[in-house]
Amino acid sequence: MDGLPKTIFTTRLVGDVIVFDIEGELSVTKSPVPTLHELVKAQLGMRERKILFNFEKSGFIDSFGIGQMIATYKSTHDLGGRFKLCRLPEKLILIFHITGLIKIFDIYPTEEAALESFAKPRSVPSTP
Repeated sequence: MDGLPKTIFTTRLVGDVIVFDIEGELSVTKSPVPTLHELVKAQLGMRERKILFNFEKSGFIDSFGIGQMIATYKSTHDLGGRFKLCRLPEKLILIFHITGLIKIFDIYPTEEAALESFAKPRSVPSTP
């Protein structure tokens, strides 16, 4: 190991939303055990269905980190939950544009905006 600090995941409850503060790189070489997806699955197992990732203190994500986010998105949605992201640095927004994930994830500029969005009903696609 290179001696650099690992990524730190801090969880906190804001109303009925579980917020994961992500500090450091979301990468295979820095990810702690349990992984972010495993931590979210534990919350889902406790019937928490509103998940928010706050990237304010993170600046890098690799394919492992993207995989963790996609797995979290799928696990959350499969159980009828909602998964959102906030405070993404420009580098991460660019990665999400390149990968097309910008169209899948609900992304908000601030934590406050993301938390408020949980109070709004889900939009249901209209059928022709």
